[in-house]
Amino acid sequence: MARKLRRSPQIVTKSYNEGNFYHQSGTIPGTIIIPADASPPEITLIDYNASDVIRKEIKTPEECASYLDTESVSWVEVQGLGDENILRRLGKVFDLHPLVLEDIVNLLERPKIEEYEDYLVIICRMVVPKERRYGFYSEQVSFVLGKYYLLTVQEEPEHDCLEGVRTRICNNKGIIRKRGADYLAYSLLDAIIDGFFPVLERYGDRIEELEEEVIVNPSRQTLQKIYQVRRELLQLRRYIWPQRDAINSLIRDGNELISEEVRIYLRDCYDHAVQVMDMLETYRELASGLMDVYLSAVSNRMNEVMKFLTVMSSIFIPLTFIAGIYGMNFNAEKSPWNMPELNWYWGYPACLAFMAVIAFLLVFIFWRRGWFQNFSKINPDSKS
Repeated sequence: MARKLRRSPQIVTKSYNEGNFYHQSGTIPGTIIIPADASPPEITLIDYNASDVIRKEIKTPEECASYLDTESVSWVEVQGLGDENILRRLGKVFDLHPLVLEDIVNLLERPKIEEYEDYLVIICRMVVPKERRYGFYSEQVSFVLGKYYLLTVQEEPEHDCLEGVRTRICNNKGIIRKRGADYLAYSLLDAIIDGFFPVLERYGDRIEELEEEVIVNPSRQTLQKIYQVRRELLQLRRYIWPQRDAINSLIRDGNELISEEVRIYLRDCYDHAVQVMDMLETYRELASGLMDVYLSAVSNRMNEVMKFLTVMSSIFIPLTFIAGIYGMNFNAEKSPWNMPELNWYWGYPACLAFMAVIAFLLVFIFWRRGWFQNFSKINPDSKS
């Protein structure tokens, strides 16, 4: 089928840091927003068949044209969105509709599947765990699937989970070299879905640590950590939910570019997406439960403080009452009823002893009732 050249869309430069990639009202359809701080594109070609493979860096998009109509599978990787000229030329080489270029380059697109005359467009999200203990990198990955080729476009030239697929192609492992471009697209989708699992495993460990922290030593920092976990899990849910639906549409609706055999493999990919969803929902419920546990722990801690203050007040109230009586300073010479004990030889020691007996008696009563149990517990994590 002959390729029809289309007019290049308008391109607007915008920074990643502005955080808003939505078009303003009245923007021309097909307008592309290029982040000003985006990395320059790096283009790699992997062309292979059952017996041979070629992997090389591509300097100009036009070099890819000779590989697109051959019966070998051509995987063109574009990593980086920082050069509008290369994007325009890629659109011409692959005969991409202006709206396809808009979806590829404009970030924060919802994962979806779109069918065109002679190619299939797949937009998905990829997550990769950060080098530090918590957190993840996220970027949009766009697929343009043709009969003998696959074009993938990533935001950045690093932090991806596709190296395993590249290794399988170059080392001829498995059946990937014996299959077509649709199987390559499945392999990449499967790698992207499986990339969610190590991220979720870290969140599982983090939630366990937060559970212990909430019970042993809840603080305002603990509350902030819980909120952060909930926000990040919600973000992951926004990524995987439409991605699962997109894979399901590939299986259910079918397309001439996706063979029946590959649709069977896509079922396994769909199952993995469902497992990710189940894990996410479980962790979200645990994170919500942590909030309730935190509030209960803080309330219990406040109750213990109030209990301690109540016990101490109960002990000193009768002592204060006795001290208040002897602070009234009545003149004993005017009446025999005006504090005659002020003239006793052992009056002052007797008063102190009586106050001590009352204090010890109250402490004994409170101890017998078990009110001091929580005060005397030793933190199991303490080294003392």
